Amino acid sequence: MEQGGDRSGPGQARPLAQVGRPLPRREDARILSGASRFLDDIDPEGTLHVAFVRSPHAHAKVLGIRALGDELVLTAGDIAGHARALPIQLPEGAWAADEPHPLLAVDEVRYVGQPVAAVLAESRALAEDAAELVEVEYEPLEPVVDPYASTQELLRWERAAGDVEGAFEAADAVVRGHYSMPRVVAAPMETRGAIAFNDRDEGLLTLWCSAQDTHRQLRNLAHVLERAPESIRVVVPDVGGAFGSKGVLAAEAGVVAAAALLQARPVKWAEDRLENFMASYQGRGMHADVELALSREGRMLAIRARIVADVGGYLMPTTAMPPHTAAMLMCGVYRIAAAGIAVSGRRTNKVPTGPYRGAGRPEAAYFVERIVDDAARELGIDPVELRRRNLVRDFPHETPLGWIYDSGDYGGCLDRALELVRPERSEDDERIVATGVGMYVERSGGQFESAEVERAADGTVTIRSSSSPHGQGHATTFAQIAAERLGVDLSAVTMEFGDSALVPAGTGTFASRSVAMAGSAIVRAIEDLEASADGRHGSARFESPLVFASGAYAAVVEIERATGRLRVRRIAAVDDPGTIINPLLAEGQVLGGTAQGLGECQFEEAVYDEEGQFTGASFLDYSLMTAAEMPPVATAFVESPSPLNPLGAKGIGEGGAIGTPAAVGNAIAAALGGASLDPPWSEDKLWRALQAPAPAAVPRFDVVTAARPAGERALIVLGALAAGALAVVLVRRRR
Repeated sequence: MEQGGDRSGPGQARPLAQVGRPLPRREDARILSGASRFLDDIDPEGTLHVAFVRSPHAHAKVLGIRALGDELVLTAGDIAGHARALPIQLPEGAWAADEPHPLLAVDEVRYVGQPVAAVLAESRALAEDAAELVEVEYEPLEPVVDPYASTQELLRWERAAGDVEGAFEAADAVVRGHYSMPRVVAAPMETRGAIAFNDRDEGLLTLWCSAQDTHRQLRNLAHVLERAPESIRVVVPDVGGAFGSKGVLAAEAGVVAAAALLQARPVKWAEDRLENFMASYQGRGMHADVELALSREGRMLAIRARIVADVGGYLMPTTAMPPHTAAMLMCGVYRIAAAGIAVSGRRTNKVPTGPYRGAGRPEAAYFVERIVDDAARELGIDPVELRRRNLVRDFPHETPLGWIYDSGDYGGCLDRALELVRPERSEDDERIVATGVGMYVERSGGQFESAEVERAADGTVTIRSSSSPHGQGHATTFAQIAAERLGVDLSAVTMEFGDSALVPAGTGTFASRSVAMAGSAIVRAIEDLEASADGRHGSARFESPLVFASGAYAAVVEIERATGRLRVRRIAAVDDPGTIINPLLAEGQVLGGTAQGLGECQFEEAVYDEEGQFTGASFLDYSLMTAAEMPPVATAFVESPSPLNPLGAKGIGEGGAIGTPAAVGNAIAAALGGASLDPPWSEDKLWRALQAPAPAAVPRFDVVTAARPAGERALIVLGALAAGALAVVLVRRRR
């Protein structure tokens, strides 16, 4: 880690080092005292309020729209020529159908809650009342809710590297498994919203929105309106959480902006909780068939996987990103020479999916770590020992899929997690206790961020960052970086965020990238300031390849035989985020992510019925983890600084959400003798697994035998365990 030098003059005390100090967040006093300003606190004079008419059908033709009230109603036809559908962003090598999300439904609706029309009125209440008077004529169509039953592919990506087929042919064992992570709801404390005003005299459209950053919203809106970015200003006030769900422009925000262009008044939309459940894009929803080829000694030779993603009715701008990230991370923390991964994004009649905390990383960790435990069970090798035999230990390390891990200490993380969790294994007539581990590696950083630094004559410093906070604590961690580098007290540093007219351009706040990218931009801007002639102004744009954080989680679980009740007794969370700027805030990120991961393990699932109706669209039916259910969580950090940025930072915001499901899933599988069950692990699901008799494995020969070279024979053992999702191919060579 680069440390700030001693910049104090003669007779001056050296300022206290700031990086590494566990300081409480400076912004909390303002937020907790009610002095913060969220989107719905903004109410410009003369504002028109918007309520949306939303589809009650999962799939239907729209035959006609008729307004019975006196309020202004906008349909897709009214905004045609003023706005177009949202953009689609694709990772390298991906194909996507031309199915972007429209701002308002045109000829059909594809999920319950899709906006069909917008009603403008003098108050929110009047707009909501008027929306109920809008009649829409629908012709219902048959919905598709199972991605495996879908005949329409919206997204495709695949990559193979290394001798995949040769590795599987040469393998002494091939383990197969099917694993799923269901859809979940982001459910931030503050729902979405937007306000737009078009200053026709200035030629400037201003959009206030609850979002994760300014410039992604600006770029999306410029696309939607086909308008020069310089003619748009985006302001992001205080934001009450996002977890990925506010990363790109909402379709409704595009409608608000288009309405503001048609009106000479501000236009406002503030989402209610029901709308947030139904229409804000959801996370996860991935299923994977995974194969792992191993030698007799347990060396991992190759991995194959086919990931099916339930992407919903349309492609949002970043729908493709989580499945791609999951696919690229399918080698996990292991030295695997060959990999072949394919992704198929299937259209269903559900709200589209997009990034949710981890955004593909939890799915990859779950798929990989579950197959590793299954392989250990079938080979008769301790699962921790199997991991140790295959961990990446030399860096930089390039995976066969093409990502380069910059630094890490995977073995150190694993050892520390086991030490903290105190593994248990026991069972009696009342309960079963077991321990599981889950390791992860996650991508972060990449692309660019910017910063500007201004030092006043009195020594105070103002920093404008392209990154924008929504709960992470940027105003504290970034100020710590600046204070140490400049040799000033923390109170001398003021941070400014969230106004595209004031802050420099950047990529955005997501994927645990803020410290590595925006923090490094601040370092470079300070270097520019110190090299400047007047020492008053500095600016910089920082670019970097991807960096890779990692970690190991362990869980001890208890399952009650009589009821199937799951209790997570304790969690050990060990993360390697590179250099840690503020240990207190880093631990807070871990605990928050772990709580969300545990929620997915025990309660959370976005369930749709056969008609495509979301059956849990409120907190009465969709449960979140609370403090009352949280088990003890022991945290620790292993710091392996990245060589790719001046801070050595990698990222910490998502580790808890990534490692927890894999660890808990493996603990449950261990408790059930290898039964393959996927989250959420409800009482009913676990009780039924406990009641099912464990069938004996039935050996059978398969066509793989014919493909073996002479002198070899193949024996396929089908492990028809309680959930029947594991198949193992054991190949024994003649001695």
